[in-house]
Amino acid sequence: MLIPMLILAAGLIVLIVGADQLVKGASSIAVKFGLSSLLIGLTVVAFGSSAPEMIVNIFASLRGSYDVALGNVMGSNIANVLLILGIAAIIRPLRVQRVTIFREIPFAILAMFVLLAMVSDMYLSGGAAAQDILSRGEGLTLIGFFAIFLYSAFLSATHVKHDDPIKKKKGSDEDEIMELKEYSTGLSIVMIVGGLIGLTIGGQLIVESAITIAKGFGVSEALIAVTIVAIGTSLPELAASGVAAYRGNTDLAVGNVVGSNIFNVLWILGLSSTINPLPISAGASVDIMLALSATFLLFPFLFNKNSKGKSGTIERWEGIAFVIAYILFIVFAIWRG
Repeated sequence: MLIPMLILAAGLIVLIVGADQLVKGASSIAVKFGLSSLLIGLTVVAFGSSAPEMIVNIFASLRGSYDVALGNVMGSNIANVLLILGIAAIIRPLRVQRVTIFREIPFAILAMFVLLAMVSDMYLSGGAAAQDILSRGEGLTLIGFFAIFLYSAFLSATHVKHDDPIKKKKGSDEDEIMELKEYSTGLSIVMIVGGLIGLTIGGQLIVESAITIAKGFGVSEALIAVTIVAIGTSLPELAASGVAAYRGNTDLAVGNVVGSNIFNVLWILGLSSTINPLPISAGASVDIMLALSATFLLFPFLFNKNSKGKSGTIERWEGIAFVIAYILFIVFAIWRG
């Protein structure tokens, strides 16, 4: 069993390095075209940070490992809110802008509600449906919602003052946080191709080793997916939010997590169920409701006033509460699995 666990660890490393190289190479190409940091953040960086979850889910869907596909996304979303935001808030209290509170977080909650409705076939049909399933049609609908979200984000970007191209702002905090640098065209292409290869190899290693480990320990694939795999694929978000919080860019720390959760539900699950319809087990339904609850939990914490009488901040003690809640979730997942 040691070898499959080492393969899983190696797969996670290859996956994360591949995503990092893909983001750097693609960002460098975008910089050459003079795109603003805002647009690059909405596209290249956002897609890149969600690439690990996407690749794992594509391989899981192709192999018919539906519990891995669903467990990875729901586990990642729960880890993003409770673990990553919790750690970021412990590093520095997270001050969140109004646009994040009133647009992005509600959109993330809406995405979870739409998903929950889609996978409640048996309940909504009064028992007429034989099984809860996320069909290809519903997957395409999720992708449609994702297109609306992207359009809304780009539309908002056109109504705010755009940044100068990043290549004119080298050395800025944002440049350091997002690691957007300009490389030669040849090197950028090599980084993109190498990143894609790394993502492909890493994703395949993770799915195959996770299935082997689950069978070896006699536990469900969903348990491995919702814990080890989910945490591993969330490491890019953890790094981005942790560094952003340390450098004082707290809104980026929160926006990174909320945006990643929207990508995971609408784009990754939409793509996964379009490749192969995803049957929903009872455990997966519980994970969906827990992920929805974790996202919804942000609202009371953000509207709670701090000692200075200001709201819209996740304080350090609230970050500690988030991390404790995540530990309890892991204990529950192990007990259930």
